[in-house]
Amino acid sequence: MPVESGARTRLGSLRFQLTKLGYRTDIILGLVFLVIFGILVLAPLLQIVVTSLTYQRNDLRVVRDATVGSFTFYHYLRVFTGRLSRALFFKPFVNSLLVGTGVTVVAMVFGSLLAWVLVRTNIPFKRFFHAVVVIPYMMPSWVLALAWLIIFKNDRIAGNKGMLTVLFGITPPDWFSYGLFPIIICLGLHYYAYSYLLISGALQTIDSELEEAGAIAGLKKTSVLRKITFPIVLPALGSSFVLTFTRSMGTFGTPALLGLPVRFFTIPTQIYAAINARNTGDGFVLALVLVALAGVSIYLNSRIVGIRRSFVTMRGKGFRTRANQLGVWKVPLTLLILLFLAAAIFLPVLLLVWDTFMLLPGDYSLGNLTTHFWVGKSDFNISSGQEGIFRNPGIWGGVWNSIRLGVLAAVINAFLGLFIGYAVVRNRGSKLSKGLEAVSFAPYVFPSIAFGAIYLGMFARSLGPIPALYGTFALLVLIVVVKNMPFSSRSGISAMLQIDKSLEESARIQGIPWFKRFRKIIFPLATSGFFSGMILTFITAMRELSLIILLVTPSTRVLTTVIFAYMDQDQTQHANGVTLILLLIIVFANFMVRRFFGQKGLLGVKAS
Repeated sequence: MPVESGARTRLGSLRFQLTKLGYRTDIILGLVFLVIFGILVLAPLLQIVVTSLTYQRNDLRVVRDATVGSFTFYHYLRVFTGRLSRALFFKPFVNSLLVGTGVTVVAMVFGSLLAWVLVRTNIPFKRFFHAVVVIPYMMPSWVLALAWLIIFKNDRIAGNKGMLTVLFGITPPDWFSYGLFPIIICLGLHYYAYSYLLISGALQTIDSELEEAGAIAGLKKTSVLRKITFPIVLPALGSSFVLTFTRSMGTFGTPALLGLPVRFFTIPTQIYAAINARNTGDGFVLALVLVALAGVSIYLNSRIVGIRRSFVTMRGKGFRTRANQLGVWKVPLTLLILLFLAAAIFLPVLLLVWDTFMLLPGDYSLGNLTTHFWVGKSDFNISSGQEGIFRNPGIWGGVWNSIRLGVLAAVINAFLGLFIGYAVVRNRGSKLSKGLEAVSFAPYVFPSIAFGAIYLGMFARSLGPIPALYGTFALLVLIVVVKNMPFSSRSGISAMLQIDKSLEESARIQGIPWFKRFRKIIFPLATSGFFSGMILTFITAMRELSLIILLVTPSTRVLTTVIFAYMDQDQTQHANGVTLILLLIIVFANFMVRRFFGQKGLLGVKAS
């Protein structure tokens, strides 16, 4: 009898706990998403490690006695110490470090200077500058590379003369047209937007009285910047460094367009070459190198911020900002900013437009203008018989796939972001909350090309109940959703932190089920976060190339891969025309978000 009584007691306790858990939808959601993203984020990392440590079918051509799937260090030895290690790893690695360092320096210098001028001085046209200066964030990173080729390419490599050669008779040297230098310039003029956004936000929190107190104490302006301003914005500088360095190290499009013609390989382009050559093991070893570099960068950033604690300035009633007077420098600085924006934004777009109307490359006369590349019928004497963009079903298939990918990923991500935010905020401080927050952020550590390589290997064959997804549109949606989860989850967490949980608790006491509470109470209050996560994912998906370049097939190609294919075939007019269509779609999406969020805009940057 005592044994039966104890068993009934334990059973009753278990039933009570399960019943109690049934009322904790936040815990159920947290556990479900922890498992799902554990599979989609941590399992791929395990898969890439396993693949790099086993023989693959392609290795049998070199290692005759190998067995597919057996353990080996062959790929690591081949990449790091073999006869081809210099070409496979060391040169691409050094090139990637040079690109990452150069781009970070250029981006942080321009971004920091722009942030200080637009936030801390009395520069005119602030609203206009604040709105325009972040446009490069919305543009694909390789738009500037396309414009660079129009101006500076030379006939020694490309076969066609650039605008500089045709109009002025100046032939740029190879190092100026292709390779390290133009890659750093083009990516630096793209990624400066990250530094600007982060540093301008930090500068807006600095109380002017702190700097004035330093000046009264006899400090020079340079000393005020070094001893007061710089320590306060150091976290933003660290985040800017990590974001820019990891993104530029892992980007594919610009290094491919400006590097491959002169065999200037970086780690991402070397991964692409290895996977295309079916050397999957080698490619995955290189992908692990990128993952490790991203992890080290984030660790260093945490150390930089962690060793300094005095970053907070209290914003109470006494908080005020006073713009530094530029005096005689106001007009020259304004002109310099206008010139910079013209070079980084407006000139590249105008060059792309002009190039789409040129019948023969390198002929800039008015008689060479044509609308063939937009509306022309197939003519094998022009562009290998390609129809004009508006007549080309392949291009419009890419448009449809891009929009479909962007919309599906955006909607899925927006809802997942809210659900994850709900689970994290309602369990704030618990191990479940911390674990879910960490797993949802983990995809950020993976550079895009490495993440694509991981998913290629993981879903090339069936995975338990999940069928092989390679070649399907579902795989593109899945990887875009997972890769953008850090941004949508942060948006969802921010939205949920603004909602008092007592509103939901009062409805739960009245017996209202969770789905109805979510639909009637939570979702209406979190609409801003929902649309913010959705539009960010949509724009990122529309301009994504590095992430999906290894996964697309002829039936699933999107606009970015269509552009890359045209550039690879040296059909620049079609490539630039498709790029303009992509830009129009992205700009329209930004216009729509402004309709929802007013002057705050896409990135949360509000003109002061």
